[in-house]
Amino acid sequence: MQPVKILEHFQNLPLQKHKGKDFLRVDEFNGEELMELLHLSAHVKQLQKLGQPFQPLQGKTLGMIFDKASTRTRVSFEVGMHQLGGLGMFMSGKELQLGRGEPISDTAKVLSRYVDAIMIRTFSHSYVEELAEHASIPIINGLTDLYHPCQALADLLTIWEHKGKLKGVKLAYVGDGNNVANSLVLGAALLGLDVRVATPVGYEMDAAIVAKATEYAKQSGGKMMVTTDPIEAVMGADAVYTDVWTSMGFEEENEVRLKAFADYQVNEKLVAAADRDYLFLHCLPAHRGEEVTTGVIDGSRSVIFDQAENRLHAQKAILAALV
Repeated sequence: MQPVKILEHFQNLPLQKHKGKDFLRVDEFNGEELMELLHLSAHVKQLQKLGQPFQPLQGKTLGMIFDKASTRTRVSFEVGMHQLGGLGMFMSGKELQLGRGEPISDTAKVLSRYVDAIMIRTFSHSYVEELAEHASIPIINGLTDLYHPCQALADLLTIWEHKGKLKGVKLAYVGDGNNVANSLVLGAALLGLDVRVATPVGYEMDAAIVAKATEYAKQSGGKMMVTTDPIEAVMGADAVYTDVWTSMGFEEENEVRLKAFADYQVNEKLVAAADRDYLFLHCLPAHRGEEVTTGVIDGSRSVIFDQAENRLHAQKAILAALV
């Protein structure tokens, strides 16, 4: 598609309706709206590859609050705002007055007077919800212990690019029923994928989230299955996804988790059950030799670096639509 036609397509997308909205969970958008964001992500990506500037956020500032360490989230948001013509401003949660006990409500109201949107990467999801309740600007969830919606959008963009479709794609997630799984499953269910999740007993996804995903799948024509059997989940899968067994904030459980997840490694034997043209996805950072073998993550079916790059493009689309 030529640059002019990309811009025309962007102008034809009904994105103005999203201006001022928050992005705390992937299912705050319905399936049609998620596809609009994915289309915008793809077009923004193509413009960059063509060397065509796309700067709808000139003069805008994104405040970025980090309570958790980050590589991809910080760099992709900061670079993304620059490419969109705006400024991304890093703020450590420990260095803000929040770290000295200032109420979240006061911080939300003050920052709303200074910046045009806030991206926050933190622990408690209720903390982000409270921030959004009191802010008068868009709040973007860069990660909480419950959800990782920006990652999910990048994941779905990656699958769409490589498979040429989303509806009916068989997606297997193997491992911890964590924030990444929660957002991925909700987004996939909204868009009609055939979702299979395999987790050990005691590390299942949140039951309420599974129930919502099951309902979304019914509405979109997708499927939703949860199991404790990795082989059952991966059988015939078009995409196989895993994440670290011990997420940030759970380090003290590492030894227990290594034992609990020992049979959930994505290795050559497991992916042999998948479709021969399967994709391997991982949100990174990865622990080779634990949740995935080197042969799989660095093999020919791995798309982990396309996936990491797509954080930039998906988040630029979110920013362009909301801000």
